[in-house]
Amino acid sequence: MTPMTTEGENPRKTAPAAGSARRALVGRLSWGLADQAASSVSNFVVGVYVARSLGVTAFGVFSLAWVTYGVVLNISRGLATDPLVVRFSGVPDASWRGAVARSTGTALGVGTAIGAVCLVAGLGVGGRVRLAFAALGVMLPGLLLQDAWRFSFFAAGTGRKAFVNDVVWGVALVPAMVVAARVGSVAAFLLAWGASATVAAGYGCLQSGIRPRMTEARGWLREQRDLGYRYLVENVSLSGASQLRAYGLGAIVGVGAVGAVRGAELLLGPFLAVLMGLSLVTVPEAARVLRQAPHRLSTFCLLLGGGQAAGALLWGSALLLMPGRLGELVLGGVWHSASELIMPVTLGVAGAGLGTGAAAGLRALGAARRSLRCQLFASACYVGGGLGGAAVAGTVGSAWGVATATVCGSAVWWLQLRSAPRERHQNPIPEVRTS
Repeated sequence: MTPMTTEGENPRKTAPAAGSARRALVGRLSWGLADQAASSVSNFVVGVYVARSLGVTAFGVFSLAWVTYGVVLNISRGLATDPLVVRFSGVPDASWRGAVARSTGTALGVGTAIGAVCLVAGLGVGGRVRLAFAALGVMLPGLLLQDAWRFSFFAAGTGRKAFVNDVVWGVALVPAMVVAARVGSVAAFLLAWGASATVAAGYGCLQSGIRPRMTEARGWLREQRDLGYRYLVENVSLSGASQLRAYGLGAIVGVGAVGAVRGAELLLGPFLAVLMGLSLVTVPEAARVLRQAPHRLSTFCLLLGGGQAAGALLWGSALLLMPGRLGELVLGGVWHSASELIMPVTLGVAGAGLGTGAAAGLRALGAARRSLRCQLFASACYVGGGLGGAAVAGTVGSAWGVATATVCGSAVWWLQLRSAPRERHQNPIPEVRTS
């Protein structure tokens, strides 16, 4: 259908505006990818450096702290930054600044509270784990505040600042890791990692000119409780399902099966990094589309999800054509077992990519109840499919079970997105607050 124009309006004058909007969108997506690349590279380098410096046992202790950080990070995002990007993306600067002060204050409060728990729990445990968790507890506030700045900048459409902040973290990490290597302990590496993140968190205050307000965290949680607590459960269920599947697969088939699945996922690692980079901007962009052209939200989400699914299938097809020698060079002895899982793992990632388009739409609509139901259903299917498949056909059966579950979960996301706009008209998202 040809767009209607008012009398005397030159249609050609609208083209540059549309072109500028597209360029702005591409620019924001590009900064999301660049930021995730910087974050992923630094995390990879830290993992390799620590593993080579400490050995297997000590690196296992470091990994326990790292996994714990991931769980706490999901808690912080659900309570602090997920509601921020839903309700304060593309809003006037005054509204954004007031919300960011409270959101970052909430992230800082979550880090302080859970950090204190880690510190006390660590001191109650013996051996290397004691010092590792004590160090993590001390560093959690800075780690969570740095992550909160990333999402705050993407909500404002200034992904370049998030990228620069991650680069600052990476630069500060270099001398910190050198010092930690001289000490040679797990706690030293955790302190170096957290201290460099704290430097970046402090730089985020300078970038934004905003001071986090921990005293207003309770007010933020109260105002955003209709979204925050559901997103909290949603985020934790997502990470918990992956852990349960891994533990169950190890118990049913063996630890080698877990390694084979991890190997196949590593082959898809570069594409997964792209998905993570896009995830930083998909909800803010969907929120902008909803505010500016609500009728285009479904199309935007379909293009977003379909594009990610197509990209995953192309990457998986390239992996299937990869020579065995190259695979062995990358994964060594894991290649043979991991290569058998490339097809089902690729289909699972494609299904997940398709579902993220609908998930971004539901979050932009503020349909937290619907998105929570979808995530709980998808997580249950993921665990059930992964463990049921393992019981029937071992490692390969688990991979196909997860792929089937992911596609089913994606279908549920899209069914919920079709119904959510009608619910929004009846119960609109509350107006944003500026103080």
